[in-house]
Amino acid sequence: MLSDAKARAAKPRPKPYKLTDSNQLFLLVTPSGGKLWRWNYRYDGKQKCMAFGAYPLVSLADARGKRDEAFTVLCEGRDPNVAKKLKIEENIEAGRQTFERVAREWHENAKSQWAKIHAADIIRSLERDVFPSIGGLPIAQLTPPLVLGVLREIEARGSIETAKRIRQRISAVFVYGIAQGIVQSDPAEKLGAVLKPLRKGRQPAITDLVPLRKMIIAAEEDYARPITRLALRLLALTAVRPSELRGARWDEFEDLNGKLPLWRIPSARMKGDLDRKDEIDGDHLVPLTPQAISVLKALWPLTGDGPLLFPSNRHTHRPMSENAIGYLLNRAGYHGHHVPHGFRAAFSTIMNEWAERNGKDHDRKVIDLMLAHVPKEKVEGAYNRAAYLPRRRELAQVWADMLSEGLPDPGLLVDLPVKAIGSRSRRSVPARVESDFRFPTRRHAA
Repeated sequence: MLSDAKARAAKPRPKPYKLTDSNQLFLLVTPSGGKLWRWNYRYDGKQKCMAFGAYPLVSLADARGKRDEAFTVLCEGRDPNVAKKLKIEENIEAGRQTFERVAREWHENAKSQWAKIHAADIIRSLERDVFPSIGGLPIAQLTPPLVLGVLREIEARGSIETAKRIRQRISAVFVYGIAQGIVQSDPAEKLGAVLKPLRKGRQPAITDLVPLRKMIIAAEEDYARPITRLALRLLALTAVRPSELRGARWDEFEDLNGKLPLWRIPSARMKGDLDRKDEIDGDHLVPLTPQAISVLKALWPLTGDGPLLFPSNRHTHRPMSENAIGYLLNRAGYHGHHVPHGFRAAFSTIMNEWAERNGKDHDRKVIDLMLAHVPKEKVEGAYNRAAYLPRRRELAQVWADMLSEGLPDPGLLVDLPVKAIGSRSRRSVPARVESDFRFPTRRHAA
């Protein structure tokens, strides 16, 4: 039998020669000094030879192990050389079956059961949060720690619910892969138990000014109806409740061409008890800043011929969907991190902090009035709504100036893509209004 010492000591000769080992294994020494492991066997009545690599990269012990593995395959009635080639092809194909490739196949197969917007949301969430990390890896080689690492990155930015949804989608991809015979198990299946629990109670909101601006820009750059983008901007500027914004009517706005533009939300549309809804002077007054007026000017060519500022896409006599702004924030990656109602928390937090440093007496009370928080004393509430209106207008301007820094002009939001990335079609919109545009006074008399 061949020993390792004999293999090391073998010198080249003018012609190739063999150093034999047991069971047809031998070391072929070439004139150039190469030492190659070979194994002879018979299959289907024919003499064949199989290569196991070069010595010393493949040791004597390794060569014997390869011979034994090949002999086992031969005993099963298969040609070891053919089995080796098939295994190589299988490994190459497994490398081609990346997570992204399988995920896109899964999405293409399943998207017919979803609404178009939901289907677009799903693939965009994978493109944004999953593919950059593990999309290029073979799906069969992914492990629970690798998948958990992706989900932890999502949690780190505060998107707890998004992480849970992404886990479900990753798991669905693996289930599809199992059915196709591409993978054997689902490493995402049990990860739900170790993800952070959802926050309960207060609705999620970004209450720092710079991240808040960043979120608005990201959402406005995403695909959406221009009306939805403008609704998001006006909601951020006015901090009204989303339900009050959705139902906004053009005839609620006063003095839009004047120096003291105002949005008078009828008490009947306000959240509150029956006393407030029945109160004659219970309307909520929202002073409008130049930034808010710019939003209305961009919106007028789109919806100014109807009663509602933000009508439904299908039924112009009905308000836009209560989920439209929320879905826009979700698509931008802020699901579980900021909701439409969160602009009120942002306004309250940021403006109260500003008032503590720069404000006047009673500014905290004024800020509460701007949020339409009903005072306990009914008479005091009616008085404050009138007496504090000038200060409310000043604070509204402070908020608008801080919030709007770095944000694009509202008119530019009309021209951004309406449909998802990859769609060739664009929805036509009316031309942007001129800078000297004036609202028709007949519709907006004070």
